[in-house]
Amino acid sequence: MTKKLKVAFQGEPGANSHIAIAEAYPDAEPMPCATFEDALSAISSGEADLGMIPIENSVAGRVADIHHLLPASGLHIVGEWFLPIRHQLMAVKGVKLSDIKTVESHVHALGQCRRIIRKLGIKPIVAADTAGSARDVSERGDKTVAAIASRLAANIYGLDILAEDVEDEAHNTTRFVVLARAPNWAKQGSGPLVTTFVFRVRNLPAALYKALGGFATNGVNMTKLESYMVDGEFFATQFYADVDGHPDDTGLAFALEELKFFSREFRIVGVYPGHPFRATFSNGN
Repeated sequence: MTKKLKVAFQGEPGANSHIAIAEAYPDAEPMPCATFEDALSAISSGEADLGMIPIENSVAGRVADIHHLLPASGLHIVGEWFLPIRHQLMAVKGVKLSDIKTVESHVHALGQCRRIIRKLGIKPIVAADTAGSARDVSERGDKTVAAIASRLAANIYGLDILAEDVEDEAHNTTRFVVLARAPNWAKQGSGPLVTTFVFRVRNLPAALYKALGGFATNGVNMTKLESYMVDGEFFATQFYADVDGHPDDTGLAFALEELKFFSREFRIVGVYPGHPFRATFSNGN
């Protein structure tokens, strides 16, 4: 009998990360972890084979913790997954919408469902996460309290869905990265690929401008560039970038060579297949 793939995620059963695992790895065993640090350390220690970690949301922006934790973890990105987020308003069985006085959920979920909260005139209360708020509502049995969470969470915790798909924006989508202990670069030419890397530029005038110039001159599409402080230092800035292509592609190889010349640190975090959802991106034309 083959051992089941174990995939770590932050949150409780029924969280959106749990749904992403069920879609991407239907036969895997999801492993809930209390914090992102716990999830990353489960992968590092070998307790989990992979991790499904949210990195950004089309409404709420980046998941800030991850940009600090991921480069420092020494883990590698081996895939990505895009999940449309559908929020459900739920409560204990037999409750009517008119009974609800307060609603609990993760701060991002509450922010993404402002319209219905305002329409019902109920008070939002911030909880640690969406699935956790569903579990709490189920355990307390208070008929005046609702949760905003996933359909899976309603099933797991035996709650009734009072209003479906209550998110304000239909495009609400979260991008996840799949993490592993060892690098596993996708094969060059195996379809649309993404290369993710982190770097720190040398302390020279216009170093960042010069470091990035090679991507423009070599026609490489950079889809993401984020900066963040290292160790609380205002001037120690690390950059995190996603580009289309494989490091051995001629244009990207030249661009990375130029980047390395102006950088004091450089590391490729992963080379992996682009998710089909990328084909839906508008180029703004």
